[in-house]
Amino acid sequence: MQQEIKVEQLFEEMQERILLDVRTPAEFDKGHIPGAINFPLFTNEERVEVGTVYKQESPEKALLLGLDLVGSKMSVFVREAGEIAPNRQLLIHCWRGGKRSESMGWLLDLAGFDVKILHGGYKAYRNYVLQAFTRLKPRLMVLGGYTGTGKTDILKALMDKGEAILDLEDLANHKGSSFGALGEAPQPSVEHFENILLTTLVNLPQDRLIWVEDESRSIGRVYLPTPFWDYFQTTPLIHLEMHLQDRVLRLVEEYGRFPIDYLKEAFQRIKKRLGGQNLKMAMEALDQGDLEAAATIALKYYDKAYDLSLKKRSDELVQRLKIMEDNPEIIAQELLNMVYHGNAH
Repeated sequence: MQQEIKVEQLFEEMQERILLDVRTPAEFDKGHIPGAINFPLFTNEERVEVGTVYKQESPEKALLLGLDLVGSKMSVFVREAGEIAPNRQLLIHCWRGGKRSESMGWLLDLAGFDVKILHGGYKAYRNYVLQAFTRLKPRLMVLGGYTGTGKTDILKALMDKGEAILDLEDLANHKGSSFGALGEAPQPSVEHFENILLTTLVNLPQDRLIWVEDESRSIGRVYLPTPFWDYFQTTPLIHLEMHLQDRVLRLVEEYGRFPIDYLKEAFQRIKKRLGGQNLKMAMEALDQGDLEAAATIALKYYDKAYDLSLKKRSDELVQRLKIMEDNPEIIAQELLNMVYHGNAH
Protein backbone atom coordinates (compact mmCIF):
# COMPACT_ATOMS: atom_id res chain seq x y z
CA MET A 1 0.00 0.00 0.00
CA GLN A 2 1.35 3.40 -0.98
CA GLN A 3 2.61 5.71 1.77
CA GLU A 4 3.28 9.45 1.85
CA ILE A 5 6.64 10.99 2.70
CA LYS A 6 7.51 14.59 3.48
CA VAL A 7 9.94 16.57 1.36
CA GLU A 8 12.50 16.46 4.19
CA GLN A 9 12.67 12.66 3.72
CA LEU A 10 13.01 12.90 -0.06
CA PHE A 11 16.79 12.81 -0.44
CA GLU A 12 17.23 9.86 1.90
CA GLU A 13 14.46 7.91 0.17
CA MET A 14 16.04 8.62 -3.24
CA GLN A 15 19.07 6.60 -2.14
CA GLU A 16 16.97 3.44 -2.47
CA ARG A 17 14.05 4.40 -4.66
CA ILE A 18 13.59 5.67 -8.22
CA LEU A 19 11.74 8.98 -8.31
CA LEU A 20 9.05 9.22 -11.00
CA ASP A 21 7.71 12.67 -11.94
CA VAL A 22 4.28 12.04 -13.45
CA ARG A 23 3.77 15.63 -14.64
CA THR A 24 3.78 16.46 -18.33
CA PRO A 25 7.04 16.81 -20.29
CA ALA A 26 6.46 20.59 -20.48
CA GLU A 27 6.19 20.86 -16.69
CA PHE A 28 9.24 18.64 -16.26
CA ASP A 29 11.32 20.72 -18.69
CA LYS A 30 10.49 23.92 -16.82
CA GLY A 31 11.96 22.49 -13.63
CA HIS A 32 12.21 19.17 -11.84
CA ILE A 33 13.82 17.45 -8.90
CA PRO A 34 17.38 16.47 -9.93
CA GLY A 35 17.52 12.71 -10.36
CA ALA A 36 13.81 12.37 -11.19
CA ILE A 37 12.63 10.52 -14.30
CA ASN A 38 9.76 11.98 -16.28
CA PHE A 39 6.95 9.41 -16.33
CA PRO A 40 3.99 11.48 -17.54
CA LEU A 41 0.44 10.36 -16.84
CA PHE A 42 -0.74 12.73 -19.60
CA THR A 43 0.98 14.20 -22.63
CA ASN A 44 1.16 18.01 -22.86
CA GLU A 45 -1.83 18.03 -25.19
CA GLU A 46 -3.89 15.62 -23.08
CA ARG A 47 -3.41 17.71 -19.96
CA VAL A 48 -4.63 20.83 -21.80
CA GLU A 49 -7.64 18.87 -23.05
CA VAL A 50 -8.54 17.60 -19.58
CA GLY A 51 -8.06 21.06 -18.05
CA THR A 52 -10.31 22.66 -20.65
CA VAL A 53 -13.11 20.16 -19.97
CA TYR A 54 -12.68 20.71 -16.21
CA LYS A 55 -13.09 24.48 -16.56
CA GLN A 56 -15.68 24.66 -19.33
CA GLU A 57 -17.85 21.63 -18.49
CA SER A 58 -17.39 19.88 -15.14
CA PRO A 59 -14.91 18.06 -12.90
CA GLU A 60 -16.86 14.84 -13.46
CA LYS A 61 -16.51 14.98 -17.24
CA ALA A 62 -12.82 15.85 -16.87
CA LEU A 63 -12.34 12.78 -14.67
CA LEU A 64 -14.03 10.52 -17.22
CA LEU A 65 -11.93 11.97 -20.03
CA GLY A 66 -8.80 11.39 -17.98
CA LEU A 67 -9.78 7.77 -17.39
CA ASP A 68 -10.37 7.29 -21.11
CA LEU A 69 -6.96 8.75 -21.94
CA VAL A 70 -5.08 6.76 -19.32
CA GLY A 71 -6.95 3.46 -19.59
CA SER A 72 -5.24 2.30 -22.77
CA LYS A 73 -1.80 3.14 -21.35
CA MET A 74 -2.04 1.33 -18.00
CA SER A 75 -0.22 -1.83 -19.08
CA VAL A 76 2.48 0.30 -20.71
CA PHE A 77 3.01 2.18 -17.44
CA VAL A 78 3.45 -1.06 -15.51
CA ARG A 79 5.92 -2.53 -17.99
CA GLU A 80 7.98 0.68 -18.23
CA ALA A 81 8.06 1.09 -14.44
CA GLY A 82 9.43 -2.44 -14.15
CA GLU A 83 12.22 -1.62 -16.61
CA ILE A 84 13.08 1.62 -14.77
CA ALA A 85 12.98 0.12 -11.26
CA PRO A 86 13.88 -3.59 -11.26
CA ASN A 87 13.87 -3.54 -7.44
CA ARG A 88 10.26 -2.24 -7.65
CA GLN A 89 10.98 0.53 -5.14
CA LEU A 90 9.38 3.78 -6.32
CA LEU A 91 8.74 7.35 -5.27
CA ILE A 92 6.08 9.26 -7.20
CA HIS A 93 5.11 12.91 -7.35
CA CYS A 94 3.05 15.31 -9.43
CA TRP A 95 2.51 19.06 -8.99
CA ARG A 96 0.75 19.10 -5.61
CA GLY A 97 0.59 15.44 -4.62
CA GLY A 98 -2.93 15.19 -6.01
CA LYS A 99 -4.83 13.01 -8.43
CA ARG A 100 -2.04 12.32 -10.91
CA SER A 101 0.41 10.90 -8.38
CA GLU A 102 -2.38 9.14 -6.49
CA SER A 103 -3.63 7.51 -9.69
CA MET A 104 -0.20 6.34 -10.80
CA GLY A 105 0.59 5.22 -7.26
CA TRP A 106 -2.63 3.21 -7.09
CA LEU A 107 -1.88 1.48 -10.40
CA LEU A 108 1.73 0.60 -9.60
CA ASP A 109 0.86 -0.46 -6.06
CA LEU A 110 -1.76 -2.78 -7.54
CA ALA A 111 0.92 -4.16 -9.88
CA GLY A 112 3.10 -5.11 -6.91
CA PHE A 113 5.47 -2.16 -6.64
CA ASP A 114 6.49 -0.69 -3.28
CA VAL A 115 5.27 2.87 -3.78
CA LYS A 116 5.62 6.06 -1.77
CA ILE A 117 4.12 9.43 -2.69
CA LEU A 118 5.75 12.82 -2.09
CA HIS A 119 3.32 14.79 0.07
CA GLY A 120 2.63 18.18 -1.51
CA GLY A 121 4.38 17.16 -4.72
CA TYR A 122 6.77 19.35 -6.69
CA LYS A 123 5.20 22.48 -5.18
CA ALA A 124 6.31 21.37 -1.70
CA TYR A 125 9.79 20.63 -3.06
CA ARG A 126 10.06 24.11 -4.60
CA ASN A 127 9.06 25.73 -1.30
CA TYR A 128 11.72 23.63 0.40
CA VAL A 129 14.34 24.77 -2.13
CA LEU A 130 13.58 28.47 -1.69
CA GLN A 131 13.58 28.21 2.09
CA ALA A 132 16.81 26.19 2.11
CA PHE A 133 18.75 29.04 0.48
CA THR A 134 17.95 31.23 3.49
CA ARG A 135 19.45 28.61 5.85
CA LEU A 136 22.52 27.34 4.00
CA LYS A 137 25.78 29.01 4.95
CA PRO A 138 28.55 27.00 3.26
CA ARG A 139 32.21 27.90 3.87
CA LEU A 140 32.91 29.58 0.55
CA MET A 141 36.24 30.87 -0.74
CA VAL A 142 35.57 32.98 -3.82
CA LEU A 143 38.07 32.96 -6.65
CA GLY A 144 38.04 36.40 -8.29
CA GLY A 145 39.95 38.11 -11.03
CA TYR A 146 39.54 39.80 -14.39
CA THR A 147 38.11 37.97 -17.40
CA GLY A 148 40.69 35.68 -18.97
CA THR A 149 42.42 34.73 -15.73
CA GLY A 150 41.47 31.09 -16.21
CA LYS A 151 39.46 30.76 -13.02
CA THR A 152 37.48 27.76 -14.25
CA ASP A 153 40.65 25.84 -15.06
CA ILE A 154 42.06 26.77 -11.66
CA LEU A 155 38.91 25.44 -9.97
CA LYS A 156 39.39 22.15 -11.79
CA ALA A 157 43.04 22.04 -10.69
CA LEU A 158 41.91 22.63 -7.10
CA MET A 159 39.43 19.76 -7.43
CA ASP A 160 42.23 17.52 -8.74
CA LYS A 161 44.11 18.35 -5.54
CA GLY A 162 41.21 17.11 -3.44
CA GLU A 163 39.44 20.42 -2.81
CA ALA A 164 35.66 20.86 -2.88
CA ILE A 165 34.46 23.18 -5.65
CA LEU A 166 31.20 24.75 -6.75
CA ASP A 167 31.28 25.41 -10.51
CA LEU A 168 28.39 27.82 -11.06
CA GLU A 169 29.14 28.27 -14.76
CA ASP A 170 28.98 24.53 -15.30
CA LEU A 171 25.59 24.37 -13.56
CA ALA A 172 24.34 27.33 -15.63
CA ASN A 173 25.80 26.12 -18.95
CA HIS A 174 27.18 29.62 -19.44
CA LYS A 175 30.48 31.41 -18.84
CA GLY A 176 28.84 34.61 -17.67
CA SER A 177 29.82 37.12 -20.38
CA SER A 178 28.21 38.10 -23.67
CA PHE A 179 30.41 35.38 -25.18
CA GLY A 180 29.48 32.88 -22.46
CA ALA A 181 26.93 30.80 -24.39
CA LEU A 182 29.41 29.86 -27.13
CA GLY A 183 30.06 26.13 -27.13
CA GLU A 184 27.66 25.50 -24.25
CA ALA A 185 24.50 23.39 -24.01
CA PRO A 186 21.16 25.25 -23.65
CA GLN A 187 20.74 26.86 -20.26
CA PRO A 188 18.30 25.45 -17.70
CA SER A 189 15.33 27.54 -16.65
CA VAL A 190 15.85 29.85 -13.68
CA GLU A 191 13.70 27.48 -11.64
CA HIS A 192 15.68 24.39 -12.54
CA PHE A 193 19.00 26.19 -12.03
CA GLU A 194 17.91 26.81 -8.43
CA ASN A 195 17.05 23.12 -8.07
CA ILE A 196 20.42 21.86 -9.31
CA LEU A 197 22.29 24.55 -7.36
CA LEU A 198 20.70 23.44 -4.10
CA THR A 199 21.29 19.75 -4.82
CA THR A 200 24.95 20.47 -5.60
CA LEU A 201 25.38 22.55 -2.45
CA VAL A 202 23.85 20.02 -0.07
CA ASN A 203 25.99 17.26 -1.56
CA LEU A 204 29.21 19.20 -0.93
CA PRO A 205 30.99 18.72 2.42
CA GLN A 206 29.59 21.34 4.79
CA ASP A 207 32.57 21.16 7.15
CA ARG A 208 35.17 22.02 4.49
CA LEU A 209 36.11 25.04 2.41
CA ILE A 210 34.28 25.21 -0.91
CA TRP A 211 35.99 27.05 -3.76
CA VAL A 212 33.73 28.99 -6.14
CA GLU A 213 34.37 31.42 -8.97
CA ASP A 214 33.26 35.02 -8.53
CA GLU A 215 30.15 35.75 -10.59
CA SER A 216 27.65 38.50 -11.09
CA ARG A 217 24.18 37.60 -9.90
CA SER A 218 23.09 36.77 -13.45
CA ILE A 219 24.88 34.03 -15.37
CA GLY A 220 23.47 34.29 -18.85
CA ARG A 221 19.70 34.17 -18.42
CA VAL A 222 19.70 32.46 -15.02
CA TYR A 223 20.56 34.13 -11.74
CA LEU A 224 21.54 33.26 -8.21
CA PRO A 225 18.71 33.18 -5.64
CA THR A 226 18.62 36.38 -3.60
CA PRO A 227 19.49 34.82 -0.19
CA PHE A 228 22.44 32.94 -1.69
CA TRP A 229 23.63 36.02 -3.59
CA ASP A 230 23.46 38.17 -0.47
CA TYR A 231 25.50 35.60 1.45
CA PHE A 232 27.92 35.18 -1.47
CA GLN A 233 28.78 38.88 -1.23
CA THR A 234 29.87 38.50 2.41
CA THR A 235 32.38 35.67 1.84
CA PRO A 236 36.18 35.98 1.43
CA LEU A 237 37.61 36.53 -2.06
CA ILE A 238 41.06 36.05 -3.55
CA HIS A 239 41.63 38.41 -6.48
CA LEU A 240 43.97 36.92 -9.08
CA GLU A 241 46.18 39.44 -10.89
CA MET A 242 47.48 38.29 -14.27
CA HIS A 243 49.27 40.17 -17.07
CA LEU A 244 46.92 41.55 -19.71
CA GLN A 245 48.75 39.79 -22.55
CA ASP A 246 48.38 36.40 -20.85
CA ARG A 247 44.66 37.01 -20.48
CA VAL A 248 44.35 38.07 -24.13
CA LEU A 249 46.10 34.90 -25.30
CA ARG A 250 43.87 32.75 -23.10
CA LEU A 251 40.71 34.35 -24.55
CA VAL A 252 41.97 33.89 -28.11
CA GLU A 253 42.63 30.22 -27.39
CA GLU A 254 39.23 29.75 -25.79
CA TYR A 255 37.03 31.68 -28.24
CA GLY A 256 39.11 31.82 -31.41
CA ARG A 257 37.72 28.47 -32.55
CA PHE A 258 34.24 29.91 -33.03
CA PRO A 259 33.00 31.46 -36.30
CA ILE A 260 33.71 35.18 -36.66
CA ASP A 261 29.98 35.89 -37.08
CA TYR A 262 29.31 34.43 -33.61
CA LEU A 263 31.98 36.66 -32.10
CA LYS A 264 30.51 39.70 -33.86
CA GLU A 265 27.06 38.91 -32.44
CA ALA A 266 28.54 38.75 -28.96
CA PHE A 267 30.20 42.15 -29.42
CA GLN A 268 26.91 43.59 -30.69
CA ARG A 269 25.20 42.54 -27.46
CA ILE A 270 27.49 44.82 -25.45
CA LYS A 271 27.43 47.67 -28.00
CA LYS A 272 25.96 50.28 -25.66
CA ARG A 273 28.38 49.55 -22.84
CA LEU A 274 31.37 49.12 -25.11
CA GLY A 275 30.82 52.33 -27.07
CA GLY A 276 30.42 52.84 -30.79
CA GLN A 277 34.09 53.52 -31.52
CA ASN A 278 35.32 50.48 -29.60
CA LEU A 279 32.70 48.32 -31.31
CA LYS A 280 33.83 49.56 -34.72
CA MET A 281 37.47 48.77 -33.92
CA ALA A 282 36.53 45.32 -32.64
CA MET A 283 34.58 44.54 -35.81
CA GLU A 284 37.48 45.69 -37.98
CA ALA A 285 39.89 43.56 -35.96
CA LEU A 286 37.67 40.51 -36.41
CA ASP A 287 37.38 41.12 -40.16
CA GLN A 288 41.17 41.27 -40.34
CA GLY A 289 41.56 38.10 -38.29
CA ASP A 290 43.29 40.01 -35.48
CA LEU A 291 41.69 38.15 -32.58
CA GLU A 292 44.18 39.52 -30.06
CA ALA A 293 43.16 43.11 -30.83
CA ALA A 294 39.47 42.21 -30.55
CA ALA A 295 40.03 40.42 -27.22
CA THR A 296 41.95 43.43 -25.86
CA ILE A 297 39.01 45.70 -26.69
CA ALA A 298 36.56 43.33 -24.98
CA LEU A 299 38.73 43.23 -21.86
CA LYS A 300 38.64 47.03 -21.56
CA TYR A 301 34.92 46.78 -20.94
CA TYR A 302 34.95 43.67 -18.76
CA ASP A 303 37.81 44.93 -16.58
CA LYS A 304 35.90 48.13 -15.78
CA ALA A 305 32.75 46.15 -15.01
CA TYR A 306 34.66 43.81 -12.68
CA ASP A 307 36.31 46.73 -10.87
CA LEU A 308 32.87 48.14 -10.09
CA SER A 309 31.72 44.76 -8.83
CA LEU A 310 34.81 44.27 -6.67
CA LYS A 311 34.31 47.65 -4.98
CA LYS A 312 30.98 46.43 -3.60
CA ARG A 313 32.79 43.79 -1.52
CA SER A 314 34.39 44.85 1.77
CA ASP A 315 38.16 45.41 1.50
CA GLU A 316 38.61 43.24 4.58
CA LEU A 317 37.30 40.25 2.63
CA VAL A 318 39.64 40.64 -0.34
CA GLN A 319 43.15 39.20 -0.68
CA ARG A 320 45.28 39.46 -3.83
CA LEU A 321 47.56 36.97 -5.52
CA LYS A 322 49.85 38.03 -8.36
CA ILE A 323 50.18 35.35 -11.02
CA MET A 324 53.56 35.12 -12.70
CA GLU A 325 52.84 32.08 -14.89
CA ASP A 326 49.56 31.04 -16.53
CA ASN A 327 49.60 27.50 -15.18
CA PRO A 328 46.40 26.39 -13.38
CA GLU A 329 48.15 23.67 -11.37
CA ILE A 330 50.82 26.02 -10.05
CA ILE A 331 48.24 28.72 -9.31
CA ALA A 332 46.07 26.20 -7.45
CA GLN A 333 49.02 25.28 -5.24
CA GLU A 334 49.75 28.96 -4.59
CA LEU A 335 46.14 29.41 -3.48
CA LEU A 336 46.36 26.43 -1.13
CA ASN A 337 49.57 27.81 0.36
CA MET A 338 47.90 31.18 0.88
CA VAL A 339 44.72 29.86 2.46
CA TYR A 340 45.99 26.94 4.55
CA HIS A 341 49.52 28.06 5.35
CA GLY A 342 49.28 31.83 5.20
CA ASN A 343 51.86 32.27 2.48
CA ALA A 344 52.36 32.11 -1.28
CA HIS A 345 55.60 31.54 -3.13
